Amino acid sequence: MTIQLGQIAPDFEQDSTHGRLRFHDWLGPSWGVLFSHPRNFTPVCTTELGEVAKLRPEWDRRNVKPIGLSVDPVDAHRIWEVDIAETQGAKLDFPMIADPDARVSSLYGMIHPESDPTVTVRSVFVIDPARKVRLILTYPPSTGRNFAEILRAIDSLQLTDARSIATPVNWAPGEPVVISPKLSDEEASRQFPQGYKTLKPYLRIVDLPVSGQ
Repeated sequence: MTIQLGQIAPDFEQDSTHGRLRFHDWLGPSWGVLFSHPRNFTPVCTTELGEVAKLRPEWDRRNVKPIGLSVDPVDAHRIWEVDIAETQGAKLDFPMIADPDARVSSLYGMIHPESDPTVTVRSVFVIDPARKVRLILTYPPSTGRNFAEILRAIDSLQLTDARSIATPVNWAPGEPVVISPKLSDEEASRQFPQGYKTLKPYLRIVDLPVSGQ
């Protein structure tokens, strides 16, 4: 199965370190970040899980629930959690899904049939409160994920969902944004009375007031 942007994230029921959970029910009205690991006790993934735990205030501020997945069973997850807390200085406060039968990994298309599954389960899915998949990233085993970039992308998604705008290259919160080409100049002037800069008819830049960010 291939997951595509905009489709409803597949629901599932699976054991986790927080007990048995049904994914859609667990998400509730929140955004979700589902990120997976090829197996427990791997060095790069250990650092990633610690970082996600340290970012708890950032997830909460954005109404995002993180949830991890690894192909090992729950008992192994609990032992790994101890190692993570010891080496990364952060206790995991989010669920880790146990996927020893690769059911969830397969449901989300994380395992290529011609690849070693311990290499291919390194995916990130950002899911909105309507259960739609909004972002997909897949990393190689040797490259740690950049959760600052994942947070930046979520900031962009949440901001652009609320306004007729898009965020340009390397955008960070507080920086100018791009007005949607779907808006006429008249409508753009109505929605952005502070004024905007037209670089090309299809490229209009606007600063948002602090209250709009």
